[in-house]
This record gives sequence, C-alpha cells and structure tokens, in this order.
Amino acid sequence: MGQKAPRRRGARRAALLAATMTASLAVGCTAHHGGTTDDGRGRTQSPTQSPTGSPSTVAPAAGPVLAVKIDNVPAARPQTGLDSADIVYAEQVEGGLSRLMAVFATKLPKSVGPVRSARVSDLELLRQFDDPTLAFSGAQGKLLPLIDKAPLRSASPDEVASAYYRGVDKSAPHNLYLRPNKLLSSAPGAAALTTGFHYDAAPAGGKATASRTVRYPAARFTFTWSGSQHRWLVTEDGTPAVTTAGKRLAPATVVVQYVKIQKSAYHDVLGNNTPYTVTVGSGKADVLRDGRTYSVDWKRPTATDGTAFTASDGTPVNFAKGQVWVVFAKA
Repeated sequence: MGQKAPRRRGARRAALLAATMTASLAVGCTAHHGGTTDDGRGRTQSPTQSPTGSPSTVAPAAGPVLAVKIDNVPAARPQTGLDSADIVYAEQVEGGLSRLMAVFATKLPKSVGPVRSARVSDLELLRQFDDPTLAFSGAQGKLLPLIDKAPLRSASPDEVASAYYRGVDKSAPHNLYLRPNKLLSSAPGAAALTTGFHYDAAPAGGKATASRTVRYPAARFTFTWSGSQHRWLVTEDGTPAVTTAGKRLAPATVVVQYVKIQKSAYHDVLGNNTPYTVTVGSGKADVLRDGRTYSVDWKRPTATDGTAFTASDGTPVNFAKGQVWVVFAKA
C-alpha cells in the first residue's frame, strides 16, 4: 500500500446520495479501495454549545472531525483510544452484532482501534459534520462508489498507508490500528461538533436509574451509574468495557435513541443483510445523565442537520459535561 493523502470528497446533492443509498444492489463481499477483503463478520445555531460545559460562543472550527469505525466484537476488545472520543455511536450490524463509530474533535489519542469496515448508515450520520474525515478498514465492494460520492474525506489503509499499523496483541482482522496524527495535524476543537447537542445543567425531573441495558439480537450494552465517578460505567455482553490501558469506559451522558432499523441493499459474505439505521426524522429517546433518565423527543429534519433532543415543551435537554454515547435502538 503506497502512502497517499486522504481523498477529499466534494459535496453532492442530498437527493443523489439518498437515492444511491436506497438503490437495489446485491453485494456478496467487502473490500478496500485496493481490493483487500474485510468481511465484517468478526465472530469469537445560536451560541454554540460547548461539549465541555456551559453554552459559549466558540471560534470557528480549525478543521473537520475525525470519525473512526471501531470493531466491537469480543475478539476486538479491549479497544484503544475510545476514551478520548467526544461521541461514540453504537449501531447494529450484520448478524445482530454491534459496531462503534468514535468521533474525535477536542482530543486526538496516539492510537485508535481496532479499525473495521464502514456501513451505509455511516454516510447519513456523518452528513451532520462539515467535511469529516472517515477512517475505516474497508467496505462492501458496491458501497465504495457511494463513499466516493459522499461529502467526506475517505482515509482507508489503501489511501493513507502510513496512518495504520497492525498490532501484535490480537489476530487479524481485529488488530488494525490508526495513528490519528497522520490524518489531522491537531484536534479541530469543539466547534467542529455540529451535532445539535446542548451541554449544561441537568433538566428538572427525570427518573432515578441505577442501570440501563440495550439489547441487539447478538449484542448488549449495559450502563451502570457510578455516583463516585459521576459517570455511566459501560458493560458489553456482560463484561466490563475497558481500554487497553485498563481504564473503564465511562461516558457522562448516554442517549438511547429509538430509530427505524431496516434492511438495506447490502449483504455480507454469509448473506446476512446489512441493517440500515435511519437517523434522519424524528422519534423518542432516553437521555441518561446524573443517575437519572429523561424521556425526550429527537428530531433531525435533514441529513445536514444535527439532532435536537427536547422535552415535551420543546426546550432543549442538556447533556452532562464529558463523553456522550448514542446507542441506536429499534423503535
């Protein structure tokens, strides 16, 4: 793999992108831009709201966010660098398993991974950011043209070989890691997080919550409130989730967002359909912060909008200072 710069994708019309994503394509394999397989199975705007505290007016972003697709099967754990992400999205993939997308803006860790392949749902989710960089190991062969058309900077190993390396602690394909400083010279800052999230004092009300579990057909997440750490401790498939350094994954806010999860036009090599997670529209969500659960509404009118989480009277529901996990659950 030769060293290349990340490909910068020009903006395309939303209608063209949406139409292509829903085209009827039968896919039987996954691939890098250069053809190396990655089958994805892995079995065994008012004042900007700062993600670090109260509402504040911040300077324009220094650059795009970095989004990294993270392997999340048991063989890929523990992961590296996940605790440095501003936002972690959890989505359902083939076979009822889960995969993560970590978004970095305020801090870049030395290493992130294991890195795995992209999914069609990622392209709609990433439209909320301005020219994001997407780091991923590969994609289904017929999805690659769609990635090429998307308004993002594609940074697969075939495009930026020097940004990736193989670790020795896990077996392939669960050992591909990214060096973020090879893609971004510095963290772009909080202004790059154009998610629509609000961070401030907790809203009134809510229901006291000790723990919350979200289940996929073949995966589950449990978030347990720690009063001493003032964080939600993450457990995945019954095992405490930690980093390779032994640090417990512990977001300040967890959002369980109820969305439509429907069949896409893509399949893995085993014939399992790739679920399509619909993140544009509206629906219900639960916001977990400070040991309480708040039942809210979510709304994202178009793909280029962030997502608003509001109370029944339409007022924004504030998130707590720190990392946010958004777990997409079937409505």
